[in-house]
Amino acid sequence: MVRTERSSIHDQPEGAAKAVSTWSGQAREQAVQRMFTAIAGVYDLNNTLLSFGLHHHWKRLTASYVPTVTNGRALDIGAGTADLALLIEPKMGEQGHVIASDLNHAMLAEGLRKVTGRGLRDRITCLQANAEQLGFPDETFHAVTTGFCMRNVGNLTQAFTEIRRVLRPGGRFVCLEFSRPAYGWLRGLYDWYSFRLLPWIGTKVARDRTGVYEYLPASIRTFPDQERLATLLREAGFRQVEYRNLTGGIVAIHIATK
Repeated sequence: MVRTERSSIHDQPEGAAKAVSTWSGQAREQAVQRMFTAIAGVYDLNNTLLSFGLHHHWKRLTASYVPTVTNGRALDIGAGTADLALLIEPKMGEQGHVIASDLNHAMLAEGLRKVTGRGLRDRITCLQANAEQLGFPDETFHAVTTGFCMRNVGNLTQAFTEIRRVLRPGGRFVCLEFSRPAYGWLRGLYDWYSFRLLPWIGTKVARDRTGVYEYLPASIRTFPDQERLATLLREAGFRQVEYRNLTGGIVAIHIATK
């Protein structure tokens, strides 16, 4: 069992950031939040550099799976800097509303700046919330989305159960997350990039000492692959689950209907 009294990633031995990806519960949550707080200001820049700009395409495709509704209510979990929340806002109709939720205050503050800059504070509310304890009434939302968040959650099953609870009957959960490349040659290349080049680039740009760019590829490696994630969603009670691989399976979009 991991001790939770450690106060900082800085206090841990080399390689501890990678170990966080195998933790669960509060210990994982606290360590992950410290790391993301440290890089919030350069998160968007690093996303663009490290994905060669592909993250914009991935997010647009994710938003395309959100149905257009009238007077809709949507929840974006792990909204971070609000990219996905901004993309799904037009799909909620003229009287619609989006909740952009994130556990990390620093990341959410970056998202609020974007929302404010686009004059959408009356359409998108930035709210600090935990994916495992959403705090909304049952059957509140027409759609729930998440982008690159689920692998940071301490209890994935509990999060999926909460998401299903707050969805209306027939509501859709759309999950964008890194996954397992479909081809052997691509897995080898991706591992080299993830564990060698990505930490070096990310750390140089962010000047980060928390180890977040070691944690990120390790968290991808330990996260359920496409089929396993689909199984977990079905076990949480979703009646229809499918997924689409992007960029050779480096990323996958899971679509689950309540």
